Amino acid sequence: MSWIQPSTGDRMSHPDAIAQMASGRVVLLGEQHDLPGDHRFQELALAGLAAHVPVLEVGFEMFPRFVQPILDRWVSGRMSEAAFLQETRWEEVWGFPPELYLPIFRVCRDLSLPMVALNVPRPLVSKIGRDGWSALPPEDAGWFSPAVPASAGYRRYLFEMTGGRRPDRKAQSPDDPAFDRFVRAQQVWDRSFACTIVERLAATPGAHIAGIIGRGHLEYRFGVVEQLASLDVLDVIVALPSKHAPEREEIADLSFVQGGNSHTVDAF
Repeated sequence: MSWIQPSTGDRMSHPDAIAQMASGRVVLLGEQHDLPGDHRFQELALAGLAAHVPVLEVGFEMFPRFVQPILDRWVSGRMSEAAFLQETRWEEVWGFPPELYLPIFRVCRDLSLPMVALNVPRPLVSKIGRDGWSALPPEDAGWFSPAVPASAGYRRYLFEMTGGRRPDRKAQSPDDPAFDRFVRAQQVWDRSFACTIVERLAATPGAHIAGIIGRGHLEYRFGVVEQLASLDVLDVIVALPSKHAPEREEIADLSFVQGGNSHTVDAF
């Protein structure tokens, strides 16, 4: 296992990589949801960050905002693992094997790291994807604002990641209006993660936020990073796991090489 800067191919020591991550106010730790090694990378990164920054909060794509009180109770040590999974409706809301994530949840509890629910209910994602940002409920307007339009690069990335041009597909290019609904839905997630991170930064001056998020929202600093930039949060580090040394390209600021990692829709 080793750390690499993808833009240069240079290797880094674990302490130097953690120190670089700790220099960012926001650190986004990507994953393919079903890969155990990706979650081990996140666990190691969180433990290292907790030793370097005075206040660390950990945001999770896996949890919608309505379960925030349950996350608070878990971190305080006032519930069992079985009760935590039941009350957060893990099987219904996320569905991936909890064993992949429990070591990370235990780190947060054992180190008293506040856990933050970054997501919104899936029906809201579908509604805005279908009807546009005017469908954003008034009760969410206090914390959640419409996304800035997706960049051309992000649209190309999403189009290729979802199969590219093929005869059975309605959208035939990244700019095809038939692709707008998918892009808008993807941006509901990107924007909700970014808005919640900004909310927590404002609530806890001096805090650092680590985000546990599917890599499809982070690669090439698209997605969440672009939404954070539109909200004036620029001090962001993206770290991604990989089974092989990545090509020399700016897919992330740091890559944790574990030693063929295929990208699937589980990256989102």
